[in-house]
Parts: sequence; structure tokens; C-alpha cells
Amino acid sequence: MEKNWWKESVVYQIYPRSFKDSNGDGIGDIKGIISKLDYIKNLGVDVIWLSPVYKSPNDDNGYDISDYKSIMDEFGTMEDMDELISEMHSRGMKLMMDLVVNHSSDEHHWFMESRKSKDNPYRDYYIWKPGKDGNEPNNWTSFFSGSAWQYDEETDEYYLHLFSKKQPDLNWENPRLRKEVYDMMKWWLDKGIDGFRMDVINLISKADGLPSTSKGPAYDWGGEFFMNGPRVHQYLQEMNREVLSKYDMMTVGESPGASTEDAAKYANLDGTELNMIFTFEHMDIDSGPGGKWDVKAWELSDLKEVMSKWQYDLHDKAWNSLYLNNHDQPRMVSRFGNDKEYRVVSAKMLATFLHMMQGTPYIYQGEELGMTNVQFDSIEDYKDIEIQNMYREKVIENGEDHDKVMESIYIKGRDNARTPIQWSTDENAGFTTGTPWIKVNPNYKEINAEQVLSDSDSIYYYYQKLIKLRKEYEIIVYGKYDLILEDHPQIYAYTRTWKDEKLLVINNFSSEEVILPLPANLDFHTAELLIGNYEEAYATSLYDEKLKPFETRVYLFK
Repeated sequence: MEKNWWKESVVYQIYPRSFKDSNGDGIGDIKGIISKLDYIKNLGVDVIWLSPVYKSPNDDNGYDISDYKSIMDEFGTMEDMDELISEMHSRGMKLMMDLVVNHSSDEHHWFMESRKSKDNPYRDYYIWKPGKDGNEPNNWTSFFSGSAWQYDEETDEYYLHLFSKKQPDLNWENPRLRKEVYDMMKWWLDKGIDGFRMDVINLISKADGLPSTSKGPAYDWGGEFFMNGPRVHQYLQEMNREVLSKYDMMTVGESPGASTEDAAKYANLDGTELNMIFTFEHMDIDSGPGGKWDVKAWELSDLKEVMSKWQYDLHDKAWNSLYLNNHDQPRMVSRFGNDKEYRVVSAKMLATFLHMMQGTPYIYQGEELGMTNVQFDSIEDYKDIEIQNMYREKVIENGEDHDKVMESIYIKGRDNARTPIQWSTDENAGFTTGTPWIKVNPNYKEINAEQVLSDSDSIYYYYQKLIKLRKEYEIIVYGKYDLILEDHPQIYAYTRTWKDEKLLVINNFSSEEVILPLPANLDFHTAELLIGNYEEAYATSLYDEKLKPFETRVYLFK
């Protein structure tokens, strides 16, 4: 297997609005990030992925970009950005920017020109269609609820927006548009950034003729015609030839609806497209037939099946990205662990479970503190457009039960990840001296960076150990994954094999003590415990060993 720095790296994602405010306006900013670089470096991470800081009207918190070569005023200036790149590089860290090119803001000058007339030179930078019999051009629905089409009186046509109506989709069929995107990417790479996380990149090619879906209104909303579309690989290969192959850089493509077969093409080992993609399959194991907001209890068997499939199917074909939460997902300790009495041990277990797999691990800000989901009293306290649109559609327009809908928001809402980082016990968790743009999670008095940094047994220092092990043992990066105890309802255990070494990773996903029934063909005479989340974890023999609640252990044997 070819060795690469991006395979051996650990990535830390910063959502700038919620990270650290330096000027008291209640919004995190670039200077705030610079002030905390040593905190991140101390964890041992190599790469920071920065969610969008470009100029934006902020309809979707910066994922609606009005100028790709300017910085949002709230976040600072281009000089601040240059300083951030320089300060990161001086610490030996790399910077991966968010690239949002499936859509732009409707306030981007391309779109403002595009909507002026049908013969404007920018018209086909976007996807415009006449209506059909007084209705939208087709029946696709937006990721953010409602129709994916917006009528525009000026030219009596509709434009496509798979997300907010202020996020019109770019028309990748247009070679002029593609060249503009590639030039912009090179501009940032020449500035010194080290890679791109590509937002919903597998949506850039839409099916010819934009046909309506016949799969029913609830969950199948046209995705078969815009996910992994007919020319997506052609476009990414062109992007690779024009831009990516010319730089020593890292790429990861967010790819909703991508299968392992798709991933093997997007992240193929011959390097003609991307380094890796983000799958969503494991993020859907608690979704019922009605989609994300139709919450159901998740099963460990489902997690095993999905994670193992991606490990097996991509081995020697492509590279995995590893994550359990990000800016679009709830907090992992609340979702997959126990955020009450076993918060610390279950957070450590989940980190071990993930970081010991084959792939590049991603840490989302605050994960290393064990930050949890939040339950705001009022729908007014939620800022996310997806939450607000869903609530309006379900409760206000369709009369669904308020409490039931709020419960699904508590479990799955994106704002769970977007509450400010809890730096200290000071007012507003030390995030800002002003009024935070979104409320702070009230548990910041108990959960904060000040506390974890003063406790040698904290989640933060556990992450530090995990990352250090990854640097020391190639098997953790490159070893082959094999699931064991496949049918055990509480234990997720697997091995990694590399050359003449074997790694055994054991995770108890329950709040009960569990007997560990290991297969007899594993030889533990030379087993060395590399890491565990209980101090007294040791074993002369692992057979029929008792695991504590949410216990994790990693053994190396040769």
C-alpha cells in the first residue's frame, strides 16, 4: 500500500463562527482561531479543516458564498487569513479549506448577472428552466424542505436550488464556469493552503433532461437524478488534471448517497480524482423510513455492518475518512455513547473505536472536551435554516406535534454541533465577551477546556495519546481490518493486521459489564496493552475477561 502524508494525518475541524471570538461581537473569527492554535497543535493533529470563511450573506452559515476570494467581515480580513496560514505552517500544521462549488449565494455577482436576462453571458452559470403547465420544471425537493425550484419574475423562469433558495446550483455543464472554479482553487493553493474539503461535491452533475422522480414524496426526492450524476467523474478528473495533480495537497469530498462502489471511483488509488470521501451511511442508522427527522433507536449490529462494509470494500481500492460527528451532525457522545454518567469513558471509547480503523480520522471541535447535544427551550433559540424550515413545514403548516418535532431536533439537529466551544467557566464559556450568536450549552460549567487541561485523565489527553500511537505504529494507519464477534449485541471488536503484527481493538458499547468471549484462535502470549480508558485495564489472559461499561482496550501482539 502506498504511503501518503494525508493517510497518516489526523484532521481537526473548526467551525469558525462557534470556535473563539476575539473582538466581543459574539461571533467566532480568524484571530480567535490564531489565539488557540497551540491548543490544537498540543493535541497532535496535523491538519485543520476550516469551514467556510468566505464572504457570505450567511443564509446557511457561510455555505452560501457571494465572493470566493474575500473573507466575511465578521470573521476578519484577508490579512488575518494570511496570518493564519503562516502561523499554522510555522507550527507544522496544514490548512484544508472548505470548497463550496455545487452552489453559490444568490448574492454572488455571477448570479446577479445571470438573473438579469436570458441572454446574459452569466445566464448558464446556473440551471434555469421554464415552468411546466404552471408548475415547477420537475418535482425535486430541497435538502432544506420544500421545492428545489424558485420562480424568478424577471425572466419568467425557475432556477434550481438543492439547498436554500439563496443557494442556486451552479451549472457544471458550462466549461467557462468550471474554469472559473479551477482558477479560484489555484488562487487559494498558491496562497499556501494545503487542500480542500469539497462540499456535496457528488451533486455537481445532474441527469440529462432533469426528469421528475416517481419514487414518492417523503424521502426519495429526486436524489437518483442529482447524486453521483452522469458526468461527475468526468468533472472531477478534469479538476484533478487542471488543479489537484499540480499540488501536494489533501482532498476529501462530501458525498451524500455515495456507495462503496462510488467511493472506489471517487477516491481511487490511481489518484485521478480525490484522496477520500465522506460517507453518510453510518450517519443514517438512526433514521427511519421518513428520513433524518424520523428518528429511530440505532442498533450496534447496523453500525458494525456499515463500518465493516466500508473497511472491507475500500481496502486496497480507496481510502476511508473516519468521523462520528461534524458541523452537520449531533455530538457523538450524545448519539453513540452515554452523555450522562459515562460521558468521559464513552467519549474515550468512541474515539478509540474510530481512530484504530483504517482511514484518516477527523476530530470535530469540542469532541476532545466531550461536548454534548443541547436542548434549547424555544424553537427561536435555534439558528439553523434546516431546523427552522423543517419546523415550519411540520408544525406550522402541517399541524404536527410541537413536542415530538422538538424531540427530533434535540437528537438530530445541526445546532447541536454549533453551540460555542466551551473554553472555561467564565460567562459564555469564555467564547465571547459579548452576546454569542447562538446560546452556549448550559453545561459549560462542568465541561470546558480549562477543566480538561487541568485533569491528566481527561478526554483531551486521551486523544493526545491516541494520536501519538498513530504516529508510532504503522499498523494503526495501514493495517487490514477484520471484524470479530460479529453477532455480539454489546461488543464491537476488530483486528488490524500489518506485516507480522496484529492489533486487537475491543469496544463495549453498553453501560453494563460484559464478558468478553474472544475466539480461541487469537494468541495473547505476547499481547501488549497500548491504550485503554480504565486505569486498571490489564490482562494476563483475555479469555472471558470482564469489560466495564463503555470500556475500550487496544492490544498489540506480534
